[in-house]
Amino acid sequence: MYQIDQKMNRIEPLQVMRFSELGFREREHLQEWLAANPEALGEELLIIQKEFDGFEDTRERLDLLALDKDGGLVLIENKLDDSGRDVVWQALKYASYCSSLSKRQIVHVYQQYLDRHSPGEDAEQNLTDFFDGVEYQELTLNAGYDQRIIFVAANFRKEVTSTALWLLNHKVRIQCIKATPYAMGDHVFLSLDQIVPIKEAEEYIIGMSDKADEEREEQKAVPNRQKVRYKFWEQFIPKLREAELPVFGSAQPTLLSYLKHDLKTRGLRMKLEFKQSEISIRVIFHGKAGLGLYQRFDQEQFEQTLSAPVADKSTPGKAARMVISHQIKGFSEENWPACNQWLIDNLKEVLVALKPQMDALDIEH
Repeated sequence: MYQIDQKMNRIEPLQVMRFSELGFREREHLQEWLAANPEALGEELLIIQKEFDGFEDTRERLDLLALDKDGGLVLIENKLDDSGRDVVWQALKYASYCSSLSKRQIVHVYQQYLDRHSPGEDAEQNLTDFFDGVEYQELTLNAGYDQRIIFVAANFRKEVTSTALWLLNHKVRIQCIKATPYAMGDHVFLSLDQIVPIKEAEEYIIGMSDKADEEREEQKAVPNRQKVRYKFWEQFIPKLREAELPVFGSAQPTLLSYLKHDLKTRGLRMKLEFKQSEISIRVIFHGKAGLGLYQRFDQEQFEQTLSAPVADKSTPGKAARMVISHQIKGFSEENWPACNQWLIDNLKEVLVALKPQMDALDIEH
């Protein structure tokens, strides 16, 4: 890694360091950095526990326990300057222990973590926020035996990377991420690079047996409510396209209760929701970028432009949500024409109300 000197038009190498040379420790430093910024591992993760010791008949502790966007458990083990020889065996034991955790147990573990580190926050609400508004009752957590493992270390021994690659070929999801500290003067930098699997080949390795997975999925019984949703979206989406609105153009039928459209500007999302007793349109400002936009958003002007009332369903510090809803028995097919019309008519109004503000905020839409 180099620093660019623009004045001299030169690059200057940063000094590669060891964590021990800098006085950094595994639990007090690396673990805390990742717990506070799990996105540094290259994806959206929700940390639900540190130093997890909820394993029966053992006193072993897992460094970090997280959930990914698919609801799967992710076990994160940190080893600082050297991975050691036995880290894979250790993590496989943890994965086997965690494979039996139920949704209720996971929520309990997460609530304990919040009570200790973020008093006042609610685990069920945070999970709903993390999974983009999917109702807690409909969340599936830790399904099957596909728990993932992420190793973080400055150096990985050959026996670790070799075993990890073998396990990958047998569909055990393992990643090795090389953590390298650099120094330049009084400044210290950290680089996190995935070395197993090689990032460019990851999709190929994971997808080699997708066909078999899809066939197994097709054999599973789909809950009736999901079939109803899919059927509703299947008939609604063509009508949405006929309306020629500048959003949801690439939407496809889904088993989920919502369609979502992320605007080009980071942190701003729109959702159409179809539930058993309610349909709704949501404008969501999420994450740091979105909340920054929301602070400059004129909500009063927005609401005055609409004929339907707007409900504020925000989660402080996480997401601001403006919701327009309509009570209707959505799972009765005889009501679908009314659902279609309400969603399209009100979506048009929302887009008209948003346009001057998006232009003023220089939001790409």
